[in-house]
This record gives sequence, structure tokens and C-alpha cells, in this order.
Amino acid sequence: MSERTVTLSAHPLKIGNRLPLVLIAGPCVIETERTTLLIAGKLRSIARAAGLPFIFKASYDKANRSSLRSYRGPGITAGLAILDKVKKKYDVPVLTDVHSADEARAAAKVVDMLQVPAFLCRQTDLLLACAATGLPVNVKKGQFLAPEDMGNIIEKIESRQNRRILLTERGTSFGYRNLVVDMRSIAVMKTTGYPVIFDATHSVQQPGGLGRSTGGCREFIRPLATAATALGIAGLFLEVHPDPSKALSDGPNSLSLRELPAFLKEIARLDRLVKERQ
Repeated sequence: MSERTVTLSAHPLKIGNRLPLVLIAGPCVIETERTTLLIAGKLRSIARAAGLPFIFKASYDKANRSSLRSYRGPGITAGLAILDKVKKKYDVPVLTDVHSADEARAAAKVVDMLQVPAFLCRQTDLLLACAATGLPVNVKKGQFLAPEDMGNIIEKIESRQNRRILLTERGTSFGYRNLVVDMRSIAVMKTTGYPVIFDATHSVQQPGGLGRSTGGCREFIRPLATAATALGIAGLFLEVHPDPSKALSDGPNSLSLRELPAFLKEIARLDRLVKERQ
């Protein structure tokens, strides 16, 4: 299939497997307005220094936390208001997760791209509602799916005349509390022609690994991101926090902001080298 690109309408940004790699990054969940704006501003500067287009990502609600006691976020109303402030203050596109058809319609009034969480990637009504907004839809491949199964998800979105689709690899369940990344998955999903994103931070999760919260092995973020970039991907998804040890969600598999500049410069150099040879 021919290569497809996805364009963000409000920003001069095109995303494609043969185009310069796009950084999708931010905290796992919106904690406070101040922290969110701080992270967004620093990420914009770091991405610019690395020469990478940037999309800010944060969730207003983490609906699949391990424990009932875990922090979920400020909720959709307050969360979208904060994302709108990020968008206007820093002039960057924003992305967030949605969990229902109603949420998709509400979020589409603010954000530039909708994201379907991995555990909801087969929910037909949600996919159709996201598609109907006309916005780009980033679908995370479920930890339980083969990459070939994403074809059915694409069909659902395309049925609403929306071909602004991105597919994200984020690891596959392998035994209890462990994920592995089969790099063949990226190659398989690229055969659809749609842009493929690699989620390097969720891929090192250990779901429920800390009992009441998720663990992770952040030391593997760099090697996995490097391997995925070498395959020629459209974008890299990273969860980033000023102090991952204090993050209210996914701290063990988040990158520190201070680690990011050197890491992204390496990734950007590799991406340019790979795509010059395509």
C-alpha cells in the first residue's frame, strides 16, 4: 500500500513513516495546571533544539489505574481547560486519551488529535465516534492483539470516511506483569501505509508490578526507542516528568526531563540517517 501522511489542520505538521520523526510527549496524567504548563514549555524547547516536530500529550483521566486509590486526573472539564491553555500559550498541537463516544465529541472541541487507549482499541462505538469527529485518531495496539489485527481497527475508522489514522506499538503481554516489544510488529503495521508510532515508555511497563500501582524498567526506554527509530517510524511517544519518582501516574516508566535533550538528539540523528537511505 502507498505511504499515507496525516496532517494536523491547525498546525503545519505532517506525520508519516518517511517524514521527519514527530515527538509526542508529556506527563502520563495532568497533575496540576502549573506542572502541566511547565512540562509543556520545556518539552517544546527541547524538541526544537533537537529539530523535531512536537505534539503535547497528557490525559485528563486515567481510567485503568491498578488501584481504586490511585490518582486518575482532574477530570474531563478541568483537564480540557488546562490542555486548551497549553495549546494557546505555547502554540503546540495537543493530544489526549478518550474513553467513550461522549468524551470523544467533547475533547474534539479542544485537542488536535484523539487517542484510543490500548485496552479500548477494539471498542467499535468509541472508534466510530473518534472517526466521526474528523480529527486524526491515534490507536494504541492492545497488549493482547497481533499487529495484523489492526486492519480491523483501520476498517472501522475508515468506514466513517476518516483516513487520518495513526497506529501505535506499545508492547505485548508476556506472562504476568511483563511486556515485550516484537519489532516485527512495527514492520507489519507499516504495511498498512499508515504512520506508525512507537510508545517507548509504556512498552517498559510492568502492569500491576508494584501491587497497587504499575512498575516499569525505564533503563530499557533508550534501547527500544533506538531500535524502533532504526526501522523508520513516524513518531516517538514518551511519557516525561520533572521528577518521575514523584509522578502521580507511571513514574517508574517515565523519562526525566533532564535526560531528554541528549536522548532526543541521538534519536533525531538516527532518524535522519535512516530516512536519507530509504
